[in-house]
Amino acid sequence: MTSEFYIGLMSGTSLDGVDAALVDFSGTPPRILASAHRPFDSALRAELLALNSPGYDEIGRSAIAGNELARTFAAVVAAVLHSGGVGKQEIRAIGCHGQTVRHRPERGYSLQIGNAALLAEISGIRVVSDFRSRDIAAGGQGAPLAPAFHAALLQSREEDRTVLNLGGIANLTSLRRDGSVSGFDCGPGNCLMDLWSSLHLHLPFDRGGEWGAGGRVIPELLARMQAEPYFAMPPPKSTGRDLFNEAWLRARLGPSDEPRSVQATLLELTAGSIADAIGRHCPGTGRVIACGGGVRNAALMSRLEELLRPLCIEPSDRHGIDPQLVEAIAFAWLAKQTLENAPGNLPSVTGARGRRVLGAVYPP
Repeated sequence: MTSEFYIGLMSGTSLDGVDAALVDFSGTPPRILASAHRPFDSALRAELLALNSPGYDEIGRSAIAGNELARTFAAVVAAVLHSGGVGKQEIRAIGCHGQTVRHRPERGYSLQIGNAALLAEISGIRVVSDFRSRDIAAGGQGAPLAPAFHAALLQSREEDRTVLNLGGIANLTSLRRDGSVSGFDCGPGNCLMDLWSSLHLHLPFDRGGEWGAGGRVIPELLARMQAEPYFAMPPPKSTGRDLFNEAWLRARLGPSDEPRSVQATLLELTAGSIADAIGRHCPGTGRVIACGGGVRNAALMSRLEELLRPLCIEPSDRHGIDPQLVEAIAFAWLAKQTLENAPGNLPSVTGARGRRVLGAVYPP
């Protein structure tokens, strides 16, 4: 009997490292056999962040960083295989999203680096990657891609649900009880808060939101940030560090804005834009299921609960899925879809002309 073991790899906009999930898809729901995480070293993280903006020798630097990423991915794959007690010969494929360094669907491309060929060579396992370009070729945004997986796993006939992914960028999946699905990126999740923490605390993130909780929201700054046209755009839409970056933030700062209060205002921007998007685009939602690294930000989750009340907001582990692993599992599922010649996108989410089989396959 053919194994239904897959490994999903995710390194997202937050740039905190790589998450790996070893998943058995032989039953419903899928079973997570093991997981692993490997943080990026400071030099690689800095280079990946720099590659989000134009700079010297970008092509060469991207290739070198992609090779380093492939070696990092391979190390995480080895770790998750060891943890799960599974041999590489039992894995049907690795689903590898790669690291996004540009996302410009309006110009016909989204670029993820990670050298899938090198990963296949090192790991000795088939790799499926480059999931976004086929959807973009069909007129879509190429993102978000997780909603198809959310629908397969979390849709209910009993209630309308919204899945909130709190990664570097926040995105929503509306799962209605009639079977319809929509989804989009609603704005910054952790990316601006993490950026500000890095600049002022010299830490990759504000643990638990504690630093920002000691500040106060600056109404004028919040208003300038909320005036960003992206927030008012109707779905389908997607975004990333191409828009929400340090230059975007500095262009809106006032000369006397106190750093801790800027952090508090960034948290309010994230929470408020999410709540507003749910209210406008996810009507009838009875439950919000949250996942992603932002779930660990207690201050952010508390503010979301206040803004969304009386809606129920709960982490995805109440539905049997570790919040930190949802996207890694989603890319394992997308690899499975590719090998089965089954579509992995949802036109109602990405705006593509139709459903498409996604991904490029690199044999071991």
